[in-house]
This record gives sequence, C-alpha cells and structure tokens, in this order.
Amino acid sequence: MKSIIIRTLLLITSLLSLFSCTEDMNFKDVKVTPVKKLYTPAEGKQIQLLASTTASLFFEWEASKTEDSGSPLYEVVFDKEGGNFSNPIYRVPADNMGFRNYASISHKILNNIWGLAGIGAGDTGTLIWSVVASRGLNEVLALESRSLSLTRLVGFEVLPDQLYITGEGSEAGTDVSAAIACSSPVKGEFEIFTRLEAGKSYSFIDNKSQEARHFIIKDKKIIESQDEVLVEKSGIYKINLDFNLATITLNEVTNFGLFFCPDNKVTINMSYQGKGIWSGEGDVVFHQESWGRDERYKFEMEYNGADKTHWGPKQDGLDSRPTGTPEYFYMKPTPVNQWDNKWKFAGEMDNAKVKATVLLTADQPYTHLIEKL
Repeated sequence: MKSIIIRTLLLITSLLSLFSCTEDMNFKDVKVTPVKKLYTPAEGKQIQLLASTTASLFFEWEASKTEDSGSPLYEVVFDKEGGNFSNPIYRVPADNMGFRNYASISHKILNNIWGLAGIGAGDTGTLIWSVVASRGLNEVLALESRSLSLTRLVGFEVLPDQLYITGEGSEAGTDVSAAIACSSPVKGEFEIFTRLEAGKSYSFIDNKSQEARHFIIKDKKIIESQDEVLVEKSGIYKINLDFNLATITLNEVTNFGLFFCPDNKVTINMSYQGKGIWSGEGDVVFHQESWGRDERYKFEMEYNGADKTHWGPKQDGLDSRPTGTPEYFYMKPTPVNQWDNKWKFAGEMDNAKVKATVLLTADQPYTHLIEKL
C-alpha cells in the first residue's frame, strides 16, 4: 500500500508539471538510469527466518542517476525463478519512503512474500529479487537480479479472523458461548488482558460454535489442537498471539495504577475487576507551580514484577483538558517518562476524591474514565 501511494504521488506531481510555465508547453518526463549493481544480499544467500518482530534482512544497491539530478525512488521487487519482474509477486519501498538506495525488510514481510509465491509454512524456497528505480512516469528495472533462498516460519496459512479465550482456567469458564474476545490490532495478531487460574486448562477458539478451530500454547508456540494445556501460575496476564509467526508472548501484569506526572509516581493503585477492566479510587490534588496548577496524569503498568510501560493518549501530542469526546480518553502503550504522552484532569477534579477505570477490552478502543466521587 505504501508503495502504491508513493508512486501515485509522483505520478500526480508529474502530471501537474504539464501545466507549469514552459515556453513550448511540451511535457518532458525525467529519465532515470537503471541500477547497475546489487550489493547485498549476495547471490544465492540462504536465510533462516526468525520469529521476532525486530528481525530484518538488509538490501542495498548502487544508486541510480536522474536527468534533472533529483532523487529517484526505489522499490525492491520479488518474482518467481524464471520470472522477468513484469508482474512481480511483491514490491517493497526502499527506506525513507523509497528515497534510499537500501531497504531493511522484516523477516515477517519476507515470510509473507514467500507465502504469496506458494511456498508452504516451514518449507524452503527460492525467489529472485531486483530493484526498480523510478522518476515521475519513468520506471526502469536494475541490470541484474539475484536469487534468495529462505525457510518460511511455521505460521498459519489460514489466519483466524477472530479469537476468543475459553476453558476452565479462563474467566469465561467452559461455556463456549461466554468465551471472551481478543482484540486484533493487525490481521493475524491478537491481544487480551485476562485472569488465568493455575492448574486448570485454557485454549483459544476462532468462533463460538462446536466446529470452532482450537489453538493451544506449546513450547511457546501456537499450535492447532484439541488438547488441553494447564495454567502454570494464577495471575492477570497480557497475552499477545501472532498467527503469522505462530508465536505467543505472555506477561503477568503485577501492578497497575494512575501515574500523577508532577509526583513522578503512581498515586492511585488500581485493582483488576475482571475481563480486562481495572479500577481504583483516591484523592487528586493538583500540584502548585509558578505558572498555575499542574494536573497531568497517565497510567503505569508493571509486568512480571519488574518491567514497566506507561499508557497515554492514543492521540499524539495531546495537551488539553477533556474535550467532551470519547476519543480524548482513548489510550495506548507509550514510553516510560515523567511528562510526555499524558492527559489532564478536568478542573473539578482538583482537591477531590476520584474513581479511575481503565477498560482494555476488545469491544471498543482501549479507553478510561475519570469520575468525581
């Protein structure tokens, strides 16, 4: 999608130049030279993909030249062996929105590309790659191509559209109709905040019917199975499942509270209410500064008794008191720091007892409420 947008913008720019001030009003497209040399990966390189969101493969090539000395755009293109890139399987823009003569392509994207070529999960296959340089309407293929062999991750070919948690060890119990939905920020990826009970079983299903597919966690991998898996330790967990990679991350939420920025600490501890909801009550006293009263706050979540993350506004750069719209209270994980990514209490909350409620549930965007008691 990013590739299409970039090329469309360049096309629009080129068309607009038809109406620029020229003496003869003749349009002349800018020529670009083809990439002459591919640097890396080497010809025939073999890659074992890693089930990590940060793993990537670096591609680099010799820069092209343009008739007007401007910067060309680049795309890495992939095709099956024997193909000529006239209809490539996939295009990936170079770094910096296509303007660099290199690209860092994640293992996850490479895994998807090899899947589009018909190579099965866990299988090894070879594709060819090259680089297309463009400038305006002109697009030229590099003078050489290279083969690249990799072994795909053991992910799922058919990704579930929905996912629910069920089982005796879950909050929903064994009643499938009561199974709790996971949120899905990206296709094939799911997340849920939930309580699990030690010594009891749980699993995930893709729908609330007797024909549902069942998934369990085994050796830190997702597998499709009707077997039961027991919870090792009772606790409240943040569970992330990626069916593209067949991986799971499970972190115990050991503390959660309202973080008051002027005090640089949690001032209202919150307790888990069930099904992704926390709440807590406490006093709020704005901090007196030379310029006025400081009312900034956010939330702090602790994982596994050590690691922490902050939760702040979904809207970047928010710096106002409540606007009266639900979107104001939407939230997302943010870096840990004292002042950035914060909300402001309404003026009436100064010197008041308040109740804070956080809802990390799948039926709506993650959000929170602040009520005066």
